Order: sequence, then C-alpha cells, then structure tokens
Amino acid sequence: MSTRPSLEIAVVSPAGARTAREHGADRVELCTGLELGGLTPSTAAVEAAVESGPPVHVLVRCRPGDFVYDGEEVALMAAEVRAALRAGAHGVVVGALTPDGALDTNALATLADAARGTDPAAQVTLHRAVDQASDPVAAVAALPGIGITRVLTSGGAPTAIEGSVALTAMAAAAPGTDVAAGGGVRPGDIAGLLTAGAGSVHLSAKTRATPRRAAGWVPLGAGGTSAEDDTHFVTDGAVVAAARRALDAVAGGEGHAPG
Repeated sequence: MSTRPSLEIAVVSPAGARTAREHGADRVELCTGLELGGLTPSTAAVEAAVESGPPVHVLVRCRPGDFVYDGEEVALMAAEVRAALRAGAHGVVVGALTPDGALDTNALATLADAARGTDPAAQVTLHRAVDQASDPVAAVAALPGIGITRVLTSGGAPTAIEGSVALTAMAAAAPGTDVAAGGGVRPGDIAGLLTAGAGSVHLSAKTRATPRRAAGWVPLGAGGTSAEDDTHFVTDGAVVAAARRALDAVAGGEGHAPG
C-alpha cells in the first residue's frame, strides 16, 4: 500500500480511464452500469482501459441488487476475477454478504484466491457491500484474516463525509488496511476524509453525456424515464483535476502516489 494518499476515479470506459489519467488520477476503478452501483465490465473494455489509462482495478459484481450470492454467482465472479487480471488489471474490487449482513467470508476467500492464483501481486479490495453490512467496522476488522488489503467505503453512511467517524474507527480496527473513502465524495470533502483516516479517496467525477440521438425516443427499460435522462455517464476531467489539487494540498504537493 502507498504511504501517501492516492486518488482513484471510477470510470465506465477506456475514454474515461484516459481522461482520469490526463487529469491526475493515480488509478481507476473500471465498471459498467454506474447508475446501478457498478457491474463487471467486459474483458475487451478492461484490455482497452489498461492500454489507455493509469493502473486499472476492475469492479467484479455480476448483477445489481443485494450482495448475497449463491454458489453459481460466486463461481461466475471468480471467473470474472481471473479474466480481468489476465486482461491486465492490477487489482479487483469484490464483495459478498450473508443474509444477516455479515461478511460472506467463504465467498470472499474464493474470490481472493482466484485473484492471487492468477496474479500473486493483485490487490483485492472489498467494495461498498461493506456499507450494507450489519456492523461495517467489524467487517473491516476481519479483512486481514482473509487476505484483503483495501476497503472502499462510505463508513456505512449515505456519503463518505457523513461517515467520517466510522472511517476513523475502520482505520483503527484494521491497521495496514487502506481505507478508501468513497461515496458522494466531492473535492471539498477530501481534506476532511484524509484527516478522518482515509488512506485514499475514490470518486466517480461523472457527468451525464449529451444524448446523440436525433430521431424519436421510447423507453427501453426501468431507467428510461425521459429522453434527457436516458443517456450514459462520462468522466469530467475538471472534477478529477480539482480532486487532484485538493489531495495534493493536504499531502504537501509532492506528486502522485504510485498506483
């Protein structure tokens, strides 16, 4: 883990990875379906993002909804972990809970083993499933025992800045684990999040793309409530740059942390 705070940007495309790199991100988390909380991207997207961006961590989540998975779903995600790392990703971002809100340590061990069996140097991050755990701080305390070295979390709150007290408790509960603050993060929140004990910050820096259609529109799914809203997200380089400046101002402006 880096000894300096780092900046991670959630992106949904190789173009987003490139924008994040050009405006100061240390790494990206690649996913698709950001409006659904993020889903596993295609292997082709991973390969292209690796070519165009900074170090890539890949979100592995096989479906939207809760984080309680059956054996078939865990096996699918283990295969997605291996595919992402073989495509050049530096790490994977995974999560699983039991029905009562505890970490599903068996599922997480399977996913971590899939990662380390493919690339022993791969970083495994627990994603924001932890924020739906019955005790997020206790969940983070258990991570070193299953070989997970990083957690992406809002401290169990709607936004990371609202969860600052829990972030501090998480950092104390799992020394050596990188507590990455994520969830509604704005550049102005970064100083407070680092003071709370976050080792890195994560934000989507997203904006809605202008629809390109010139013809008519009809709804095609549950998210299609209007022609204006039926679009996709792109990475806003100005927000990435503002986050970079905010992080460097706290860290002393010594440059980027390694990915």
